[in-house]
Amino acid sequence: MSTDYELNSLRARIVELESRLNFLYKRLGIEYSDDPNVIDPRIIDLLKRGNKIEAIKIYRELTNTGLAEAKQAVERIEASLGL
Repeated sequence: MSTDYELNSLRARIVELESRLNFLYKRLGIEYSDDPNVIDPRIIDLLKRGNKIEAIKIYRELTNTGLAEAKQAVERIEASLGL
């Protein structure tokens, strides 16, 4: 295989994978952010409505963290929002 052919194949594969990811994001109703400091708007909304437990559940789903770690993170978010 030539290098040009390999590069073109890889580029095509990347385009296909990006398309699949975009489909999944849309299907799951989530938005991608490459900034790890961006807080999911659902968490902010839940905290503003006083629903910390649900915010922790969402945080756990998004980050695959344990209960204690998620609770601490959500409480930090809550404090940063002045709630």
